[in-house]
Amino acid sequence: MKIVDLDDSCEVKNSKQIVDYNYSRQIVTVDAKRVLVGAGARILFYPTLLYNVCRNKIQAEFRWWDQIDQYLLLGAVPFPKDVPRLKQLGVGGVITLNEPYETLVPTSLYRAHGIDHLVIPTRDYLFAPSFVDIDRAVNFIHKNATSCRTTYVHCKAGRGRSTTIVEYKHMTPASALEYVRSRRPRVLLAPSQWKAVQEYRQWRIASTATPSPSGDAVLITKADLEGYHSPSQGKELALVPRGARTRPMIAKLSCLFASLKVSGGCAPINMKLTEAPAC
Repeated sequence: MKIVDLDDSCEVKNSKQIVDYNYSRQIVTVDAKRVLVGAGARILFYPTLLYNVCRNKIQAEFRWWDQIDQYLLLGAVPFPKDVPRLKQLGVGGVITLNEPYETLVPTSLYRAHGIDHLVIPTRDYLFAPSFVDIDRAVNFIHKNATSCRTTYVHCKAGRGRSTTIVEYKHMTPASALEYVRSRRPRVLLAPSQWKAVQEYRQWRIASTATPSPSGDAVLITKADLEGYHSPSQGKELALVPRGARTRPMIAKLSCLFASLKVSGGCAPINMKLTEAPAC
């Protein structure tokens, strides 16, 4: 009989190789999923676009876009001839969540009409914008709203990708989604998109709850109290923490799907959205 001592380092190395293999296999699976979904989205783009156009012409309630807030529109991919109409509605910015092959209006046409254009390419059906892209969209909408300009947010059909940047002040994600559905009934989030909305809200709450690095307490020395006679003499003094400072992110998010109140003398825009046929 021969006894062989096993080297612990070999076991650790083998375990690391197994983890690396599983991680690599997971990446390959995700990449394969993206490729397959992307190919299917390309094939289905024009048939589904034609379907939406036909429903828009036949059904009056199947609107191309809907007004969610005073300075926010949510809808489907616009055509070049829709750009002047959007300008008439006070749109000063457009957020496109389409990939290049499904974008029908070039940035140059928006700029020719004085409309800013933010492009966040996001794959259709099962994918959502990243946290960084959601923040970019929030900043873009806030910038336009503070200038009394409306932002038009769209994907292909105005159902999933464009809805993932929804955030309603003082509302849970579920309540916010119900509110948007009350304004645009056909919105629908894929499981991954709904997960992105929930995780982004948790991340935002955590980031705004972080204490300010500039200091959270006021230090009072004995010299500061000289000359003051308080009825509480003899009691110990305690350091009282300051309330967590409200970060600008809260103000920026307030323009998303809320009754936006913009200060600075901006007169409210009274506009009536008419039925928007696709073509």
